[in-house]
Amino acid sequence: MERPSPAEYQPPLSTREHAWRYAAMLVISGVVSSLLFSDQLHRAWLLGVDLGVGAFCYVLVFFRRRRPVAVAVVTNLLIGVSAAATGPAVLASVSLATRRKPPEIALLFVVNLVGSSLLYTVQPVDNEIVWWEVGLYNLALVSILIASGMYLGSRRELVWELSHRLERAEADRDERESRARDTERQRIAQEMHDVLGHRISQISMHAGALSFRQDLSPDELREGAARIQETANAALTDLRGVLGVLRDAKTGQLMDPPQPTYSDVPLLIESAREAGMRIDFHDGVVGGEPPTQAGRTLFRILQEGLTNAGNHAPGTLVSISVTGRPGKGVDVFVRNALGLVPAASRGSGLGLIGLSERAELAGGRLGHRTEGGIFELHGWIPWPA
Repeated sequence: MERPSPAEYQPPLSTREHAWRYAAMLVISGVVSSLLFSDQLHRAWLLGVDLGVGAFCYVLVFFRRRRPVAVAVVTNLLIGVSAAATGPAVLASVSLATRRKPPEIALLFVVNLVGSSLLYTVQPVDNEIVWWEVGLYNLALVSILIASGMYLGSRRELVWELSHRLERAEADRDERESRARDTERQRIAQEMHDVLGHRISQISMHAGALSFRQDLSPDELREGAARIQETANAALTDLRGVLGVLRDAKTGQLMDPPQPTYSDVPLLIESAREAGMRIDFHDGVVGGEPPTQAGRTLFRILQEGLTNAGNHAPGTLVSISVTGRPGKGVDVFVRNALGLVPAASRGSGLGLIGLSERAELAGGRLGHRTEGGIFELHGWIPWPA
């Protein structure tokens, strides 16, 4: 991270902060002027010059942040003719030192020593003062002022950096939370499509059969309606599981229902057959059950294939073939004739796209094609040895 400029970490000053700074300058000017006041009474014009130059410095020091070097140089030189300018010179020196720039600090040392030395030359002083004692005194004083200013500037920069680090950390946290929410929304949307799409397709087929059949007895109608109700309840259960609103009755914690794996495929096939679909299923997987992630991806591919066949080609024969073994991966094929009637329910067309992404995340691939009036869905999922 680059070091900020002094203008960035200098805090703005309120009216109250300006007031106490000017009060401190008045105290400093008063202390220094009191040492020379009795001698200046004999030269009224010199007292007038002292107070006039001092007033000018009090106005000038207000602009120390806009022109820090110029204000510090002028006020420190003017203390050579005005004891009243000492207060503004002190504040301007400390303010310039907060910038912590060596060339400016070196210049401040020279100018302050020159101005302080001139003060004892221009102003009438009865006491005999050795020049080198004045120099040592002024050197010690300006060193204290510069050290104080550098400490203050370092502290301000540190506070600025910490506040900006906090702001960046909060921004990063918000960004991570936003990405997590987006990821969770995508996960929920994908699960809702995979889980509910199949259930709703079954409901649509049952309802369609009831609306087209005119020869059904009351018992058959009740049975069909009960099946629709059962499928709808199952869809609601799946929805609650996807959204994670089921809670444990004892602990109150959110329940994470087990996700389907390849062992649930027979139940999926049987459920589709009960819904009226004609399915020819061949299970050629050997060497045990595929890993959890691979098995879940295979389940979703078959679920989407059955849902699409039920929506777009109701009544046609669906041929399913799953073959594979450890080290070779698993191939899954879902074939059905193209429908001759419009689908009772139309999907968004995003199911296959989502499945393709799911297959790629599992290290596999998914494709589909239409040839000779047959729609074929083909996927391959890796199965490590």
